[in-house]
Amino acid sequence: MSSFQPISVSRLYRMIANQIKEKIAHGGYKSGERLPSERELAEMLEVSRPSVREALIALEIEGWVDVRVGSGVYVTGPESRQGMGEAAGAGPAPAAAMLDVGAADLLQARLLIEPQCAELAARNATPEQLKLMEEATLALPGSEQPFKHNDTLHLLIAEACGNAALASTMQHLWTLSENSAIFNKLNQLFVYGEVWEVAHKEHLPLLKALQRRQPTAARRAMRDHLLGISSRLGLNANEDKEM
Repeated sequence: MSSFQPISVSRLYRMIANQIKEKIAHGGYKSGERLPSERELAEMLEVSRPSVREALIALEIEGWVDVRVGSGVYVTGPESRQGMGEAAGAGPAPAAAMLDVGAADLLQARLLIEPQCAELAARNATPEQLKLMEEATLALPGSEQPFKHNDTLHLLIAEACGNAALASTMQHLWTLSENSAIFNKLNQLFVYGEVWEVAHKEHLPLLKALQRRQPTAARRAMRDHLLGISSRLGLNANEDKEM
């Protein structure tokens, strides 16, 4: 009797990346050539633009393309891929294992969990926890490490929700985000000073709702903030920005 073989479930962005990579490897796109836009690739492949964006970021991390914000995505020369240990059509190299958790997946999970954490935190946060949230919020503008204060605020809210399982889940999601090559690359490309100012403005109504013990408003403010992050990273299907 034959045994079953393990089934590998490919992420959509990985399938897209492999198709583009195969095209490059077989000369469909030459070194230095600009790839079609996100919108064009999405139409050609009949997939969403967020999935195309994740695929292109994965290909840049692996050395197949160069993403130039405001200009386009360009095919790189073979020298960029020397030593990466990955051939066209093959699975990701060991160093790229973390790519399996895409940014869109992470944000979708956060949208399911963080608004609930914020709602519960508005009910359960202690005065000391609220004070720490205020300090993290106000420390972000002009900081040389805005991500540090942002991370502190989000994790404080999760901790203050009063549900240990939710708080632990949120901590795990944060660890996945920190280890996601795609998520970090998207932040590197699209999160800068002005973007942090926008994030801070989204944090203010969230903080106010928490301080006023308004669970519904806190939930809504957190959801609006996460949708803002999604849009700024180009992971919103209705987003019209181009690379």
